[in-house]
Amino acid sequence: MQCKNGGWASFDKDNDKMVFQHIPFADHNAMLDPATVDITGRILEMMATYGYDKNHSAVKRAIQFIQKEQESDGSWFGRWGVNYIYGTALVLRGLEAIGVDSHEPYIQQAAEWLRMMQNPDGGWGETVGSYDDPTQRGVGESTPSQTAWAILGLLAVGDTRSDSVARAVAYLLRTQKKTVHGTRTISPVPAFRACST
Repeated sequence: MQCKNGGWASFDKDNDKMVFQHIPFADHNAMLDPATVDITGRILEMMATYGYDKNHSAVKRAIQFIQKEQESDGSWFGRWGVNYIYGTALVLRGLEAIGVDSHEPYIQQAAEWLRMMQNPDGGWGETVGSYDDPTQRGVGESTPSQTAWAILGLLAVGDTRSDSVARAVAYLLRTQKKTVHGTRTISPVPAFRACST
């Protein structure tokens, strides 16, 4: 199911003929299913689970696809979540799982982009406006989902000690919803320490 360009799509293979996006009844280009970096990152995680590594020919092609798709600021667009925080996190997780060195410059650039997009409250957010306006990449009111994606991306590059990760976890704990009975939805969490064990 790997596409010719080295990536993977959600449902199909090489379904990327741009002419179909101009059909009047197409809903948000839904007639296309091009390879995307978010799905490719997930496939790399799956392949790693089954024993593949960065030296396998299919993995090499996927890594080349990922590098080609990276934005100049270091982020990646994710089709199936909103948008660049999500895409960047899934790529970083896939690359980490398959054994790519996190010190590679393009990976560090992505991690630094995530840190730069962190909001003052410790969280991350991104508006759906980033679909149409590149200046909205990684910009928006903090949400738990966007914050969790960013944390996962930073952890994938070995960032376990930074202030960014500590502030992000604090944001999640601080904004966790309470049940109707006034108790947390999960058992109490011990104080977070930003260090590896």
